[in-house]
Amino acid sequence: MQLKSNDTVLIIKGRDRGKQGRIQRVFTKNETVLVEGANIVKRHTKGSPPTVQPGIIQKEMPVKACNVILICTQCNKPTRIGRKILSDSTSARICHQCKEVIE
Repeated sequence: MQLKSNDTVLIIKGRDRGKQGRIQRVFTKNETVLVEGANIVKRHTKGSPPTVQPGIIQKEMPVKACNVILICTQCNKPTRIGRKILSDSTSARICHQCKEVIE
């Protein structure tokens, strides 16, 4: 998976299609990402005396990584991600639109 934490992404499928957000966490095992302000669901919680307040809480749930696309930091457009070997033999992500290094 080529997405990383703190990347800005655009959701392209699902209920929140068209929303932009920052990736808070990447789950590589099941290829999902937690996007800030997207896929918010309501959960009914049972209270426990010392800490948790009972009631309905809203929380963000992970989104499949194939349903989001990276927004390039240089050209500010949704783009696919490519890989390029730099002169110092390190690999970097590049934008398919403007061919600039994303970091």
